[in-house]
Amino acid sequence: MEQLKNRLLLDVREQNEYKRGYIPNAKNIPLSQLQQRLGEIPKEQDILLYCQSGMRSKNAARVLQKHGYTRLAHLRGGVSTWSGKLTRS
Repeated sequence: MEQLKNRLLLDVREQNEYKRGYIPNAKNIPLSQLQQRLGEIPKEQDILLYCQSGMRSKNAARVLQKHGYTRLAHLRGGVSTWSGKLTRS
């Protein structure tokens, strides 16, 4: 997991979607709560965003950019295109 040390994997789906399956080590902050929870997201890390299809993560990236975040990327096509392992809770 060394390569993830300075990266935050951020799942912006709602909590019920997140529980059905998320990329291991992802932090869940739903897009609907993003503005209120900016303090949980460090600006000095690479932020890797994803949602179900890619639309909410794209919107989340816009919100973060407006608040001065520059190290952003999002999973195009969302978790539905992810072929790796998913964790369920």
